[in-house]
Amino acid sequence: MNSKMSFQPLNRPKLVDDVVNQLQKKISEGEIKPGDKIPTEPELMQQFAVGRSTIREAVRVLVHAGLLEKKQGFGTFLKAQSGMQEPLDHRLRRAEILEVYEVRRMLELEISRLAAERRDEHDLEQMRSALDQRLEALEKGDMNTYLNFDVKFHLSIAVASKNSVVVDLYRSFTSALLEASQKLVSVETIHDPHHLYHENMYLAIKDKDVAGVEYWTMKNLDETVSQLEKYINQE
Repeated sequence: MNSKMSFQPLNRPKLVDDVVNQLQKKISEGEIKPGDKIPTEPELMQQFAVGRSTIREAVRVLVHAGLLEKKQGFGTFLKAQSGMQEPLDHRLRRAEILEVYEVRRMLELEISRLAAERRDEHDLEQMRSALDQRLEALEKGDMNTYLNFDVKFHLSIAVASKNSVVVDLYRSFTSALLEASQKLVSVETIHDPHHLYHENMYLAIKDKDVAGVEYWTMKNLDETVSQLEKYINQE
């Protein structure tokens, strides 16, 4: 392992999450390879500028996720084939906010196509209900309810695809999407709920207009990713 590896000191809340994210990034980029020993607790405490309890909790999280393993008397090591052992929902919780939305954009484009081709009347009722309650919560300024119904609307489109694997994948995304969306709506000068886009997505699916729903899905998510980039640049 590269003995000159270095990390950035932290000065923000959620220190455990920040330590986990920086370690995971080293793993994802191949700087820490399967079988490598990670730095010792004192070394990590010094580089991250945090206490022992923070380091121990971060390591515990990665051990529980199946990425690291502790060998008594020898240290903590990156597991072989660790990427295959970590559940998707765990990985998504540690992903960068922009990464989550980029993958969502890819996934939702195909979901919307299938939904426009396969939706039934019950699917349309679920979409309409979620969309109406999304707007009602938005008008009341109830952002938590608004976000919950936003996710419910998009999940109802996934259900309309009639592909159970797609639905399971999208359900895995929901907690990460909610967390990312909560960060975004906190910046009022950046967040735009794109209600018209969502309404047009619904109408295109209702009309079985595949080209139309593709257009509005990409319009919505392209602008959301643009909002996220602005949010990240303001941090």
